[in-house]
Amino acid sequence: METSDKPAAAAARSAAADGAAAEEGAAAPGPTGIAAQDWETASAEPTYRAAVIDLLGALAYGELAAFERLAEDAKLAPTLADKAELASMASAEFHHFEKLRERLARIDAEPTAAMEPFAAALDEFHRQTAPSDWLEGLIKAYVGDSIASDFYREVAARLDSDTRDLVLSVLADTGHSSFAVEKVRAAIEADPRVGGRLALWARRLMGEALSQAQRVVADRDALSTMLVGGVADGFDLAEVGKMFSRITEAHTKRMAALGLAA
Repeated sequence: METSDKPAAAAARSAAADGAAAEEGAAAPGPTGIAAQDWETASAEPTYRAAVIDLLGALAYGELAAFERLAEDAKLAPTLADKAELASMASAEFHHFEKLRERLARIDAEPTAAMEPFAAALDEFHRQTAPSDWLEGLIKAYVGDSIASDFYREVAARLDSDTRDLVLSVLADTGHSSFAVEKVRAAIEADPRVGGRLALWARRLMGEALSQAQRVVADRDALSTMLVGGVADGFDLAEVGKMFSRITEAHTKRMAALGLAA
C-alpha cells in the first residue's frame, strides 16, 4: 500500500528535532496502556482482540485489492518501463497481504473470514473510482491509497507493540510516491489542461476514501469501540474528528506535491 510522503516525513523529522532541542534533551514520554503492551498481554481483552482481527482483516483485503488493481492498471501504462514499475508495486502489495494473512493465522483467526466483512465495501469503492486512463490510475495509487494508509497509521499508534510493528511494516512505501509525482508533474508540464481534470479526480477520490473509511468503522462494533476510546488508548469522539482533519491536511500536501490544487 502506498504510504510514504517524503516531504511530510522530512517535516516530521525536523519538528521532532526542534522539539528535542527545546526540551534540551528531555526524554519523550513513552507509550502507555495498550500501546505499551505486547500482543499476548493486550489480546487477553476480548473486545480488543476482535478489533485487531477486524483491523488486520480490513488491511489484508485492502492489500489484496491493491495488488489486483495495480496489475490491472498496468495494462494502461504507456511504456514497457511503466508497465514493469506497476507490476513491481503490485508484487510488493501481495507480499504485504501475505504477511497479514500469516499473522491472522498465527493468532488463530481464519484469514478469509477476517477479510470477508470488508470485501463488499472495498470492492464498491474500487468500482466507483475505476480510473479511465493511466494518469487517473497514478493519482488513485498515490492519493487514494495514501488516505487509507494515513488512517491505518493513526490507528496503529494506539495498538499493542507487536500489532503496531506489523501494521507499519505493511504500510511501507512500495514506490508509488516518487513514481506517481514524477509522471503526473511531467504530464501537467506537457499539457497544463490535464491539471484541472486530475484535480477534480483527486477531490472525488478524497471524498470517496473518507466515506469508505467511516463506513468500515461504523459497521464493525469492536473497531468503532476501539477508535472512540472504549478499548485502546487515546481516542475519543473529538479525537476522531481531529484524526480526519489530519488526514485531510496530509491530502492537501500530496496534492501540492503533484502540482494540483486541493
